[in-house]
Amino acid sequence: MTRRVVVTGIGMVTPLHPTTEGSWEALVAGQSGVGYVTRYELGEDFPVRIAAEVKGFDPLPYIDKKDLRKMDLFIQYAVAATEQALEMARYRVRPEEADRVAVIIGSGIGGFPMIEEMHKTLLEKGPRRIWPAFIPAVIVNMAAGVVSIRTGAKGPNVAPCTACSTGAHAIGDAFKLIQRGAADVAIAGGAEAAITPLAIAGFAAMHALSTRNDAPEKASRPFDAQRDGFVMGEGAGILILESLEHALDRGADILCEIVGYGLNSDAYHITAPCADGDGAIRVMRMALQDARMAPEEVDYINAHGTSTPLNDKIETLAIKAVFGDHARKLAISSTKSMMGHLLGAAGGVEAAVCVLAIRHGVIPPTINYEYPDPECDLDYVPNQARRQDVRVAMTNSFGFGGTNACLIFKRYED
Repeated sequence: MTRRVVVTGIGMVTPLHPTTEGSWEALVAGQSGVGYVTRYELGEDFPVRIAAEVKGFDPLPYIDKKDLRKMDLFIQYAVAATEQALEMARYRVRPEEADRVAVIIGSGIGGFPMIEEMHKTLLEKGPRRIWPAFIPAVIVNMAAGVVSIRTGAKGPNVAPCTACSTGAHAIGDAFKLIQRGAADVAIAGGAEAAITPLAIAGFAAMHALSTRNDAPEKASRPFDAQRDGFVMGEGAGILILESLEHALDRGADILCEIVGYGLNSDAYHITAPCADGDGAIRVMRMALQDARMAPEEVDYINAHGTSTPLNDKIETLAIKAVFGDHARKLAISSTKSMMGHLLGAAGGVEAAVCVLAIRHGVIPPTINYEYPDPECDLDYVPNQARRQDVRVAMTNSFGFGGTNACLIFKRYED
């Protein structure tokens, strides 16, 4: 018999606000976190000059000043989100249970800002000027590594790197670890901070990004007929997962239960999803089967919803295939319309949004939904948040390389 797994804490650092509470308030208010890139001077030759940067982030309440240089920004975001989640869960790792606490935090890209900085230093000043902590400050697994060092968690320590599915894979893998008894607690999610000139130029070269430079706040418009690409975002989303028994033993406030996880591959194309939605269909069905749930039990889907022409059309097609007539009764929203696409952090943040939607009975909207697309004809909760009882919430994540993940959360009931 597998164990039940519950969520007891969440932490978010997003382009809307560097705290969980601030991010949720902005999501419900339908605010946009997209604007012009401020950290770099991007010339007129850049086809894209907009992004969703985290603004007002102060790492010092979480990290000593002397340690900041040893952590690229994605690690700092992971540490801050973890501290928020642990505080919400009212949990600290005790030495006697340390080897039963897992840390699974991934990143899609890792420390792009410092890689670019150090490469410039190498070319201009030579190899002897490279910062000694350069490598551990940028490699993908160090968000999980630093969090384990800081919290004292000595259980499984893993860092998925599955593009835009990273955060969801981290949470799903943590769920399964606890469910089968390999850990009692997990700190899990994703972190990303890759808004740099090279990254923007790279994604722009693929024609993946919106070029709506004249109206940044309108650029991310999932499911809208005039969508033209995604907007790069950054941040971190971390969940505290526990076995139900562990949470009850310590008297934790249980936010919800995690009940389903699907993961698979399109085996189709390096960037495009299957034209018939095959991978997305199978991964949602796998998560429903894992949860032992009928499609009709799902109330809300936090869609992958990137705002690219192909993704939104195919995700809609896949939802119709999985849910049948119930697809038109589902509330579906893409919070990327407000936060941009947080890449490896997206799955972590969007899982946290599902938890809060269940907790508060409020579904964040899809903003910038102005022109209906005949091929995207479901209920995307347009432009304004909706108060609605949410018993079951699903979140989708689809990454380059055809890597897919789907998570299902459910209101906790005895």
